[in-house]
Amino acid sequence: QVQFVESGGGLVQPGGSLRLSCVVSRGFFGIYNMGWYRQAPGNQRELVASITVTDNTNYADSAKGRFTISRDNAKKIVYLQMNDLKPEATAVYYCHILARNNGWGQGTQVSVPS
Repeated sequence: QVQFVESGGGLVQPGGSLRLSCVVSRGFFGIYNMGWYRQAPGNQRELVASITVTDNTNYADSAKGRFTISRDNAKKIVYLQMNDLKPEATAVYYCHILARNNGWGQGTQVSVPS
């Protein structure tokens, strides 16, 4: 199975920024449409941002204008730049291949206190 290792999370004050990274291994990264997901306590996992193999991007309404997803095919990494963070962004963030049955990584915790 494809493996994902997420990093870059942390505790940040409202209005702050974080850059998440996800290293993808055991697969053909260049052919995958990728997404960043998040899961807050008590909530279902939701798609925050996605990027296709042709670098087309899409964002959840909560992320538009503040988050930017990007990818480096040579390094097999997908990034999520998050600016102007709000407390509702507190969650564990995961990357994954869109619409594919595969295991998940351990995620990276983002905490924005209110």
